[in-house]
Amino acid sequence: MTHALTDSATMVRRNLRHMVRYPSVSLMLAGLPVIFLLLFVYVFGGTLGNGLAGAGGRTAYANYVAPGILLMTVAAVAQGTAISVAMDMTEGIIARFRTMAIARVSVLTGHVVGAVLQTLLSLTIVVSVALLVGFRPAAGIGGWLAAIGVLAAITFALTWSCVALGLVSKTVEAASNLPMPLILLPFLGSGFVPTDSMPTWLRVFAEHQPFTPFIESVRALLMGSRAGGSVAITLAWCAGIALLSYLWARKLFNRTPSR
Repeated sequence: MTHALTDSATMVRRNLRHMVRYPSVSLMLAGLPVIFLLLFVYVFGGTLGNGLAGAGGRTAYANYVAPGILLMTVAAVAQGTAISVAMDMTEGIIARFRTMAIARVSVLTGHVVGAVLQTLLSLTIVVSVALLVGFRPAAGIGGWLAAIGVLAAITFALTWSCVALGLVSKTVEAASNLPMPLILLPFLGSGFVPTDSMPTWLRVFAEHQPFTPFIESVRALLMGSRAGGSVAITLAWCAGIALLSYLWARKLFNRTPSR
């Protein structure tokens, strides 16, 4: 166990050095959610905000849409992890790692922990921009800590799923496309409009896909409202996704030679 932890720490440092060497990647991963935030708040916010309960206009819509943008940020960084894993598998570095006396799981753990840290950095950028455009969370310190914990759990689960997708991809290009639904799911949930405004067939899907409880949990915690059972549902989804994705990724990594 000590050997695995030491090797994992080494792999985390490797991924953090990549972040420092290529800061534009982190800025790009945060840039897309920021663009969507500005687009929806300033272009659509007035109209969509008036359709919310209480008809609060653009300010109310900024509070509503910010949690959905945060989940989009998590998905964007997870997609970047799939690409990074696929690059490792195709550029020969994994073949060298396999010849070294290191714990195999440490290679994947390094990607996951590095992605979690990169996600927290991206979320900080997006929250800062959201505050500038009118996002006004009502949560206290406890609410913020709970929201950060929930976002970390979601990040951990989605990152493991994208590690598996990066391993199963034949090329880097395929790895960039396979996780794309993760970025689209907030649109098909409660991230941008309430689900009760959707057609019945779409509302059924929106209310039973994982991103809706993810978004509702973060929204409730940041806005100081009652989360109901959404946090428990979120943690259950995260545990299931993380466990299945880890087992899948480990199986793929142990049986698949570097390409």
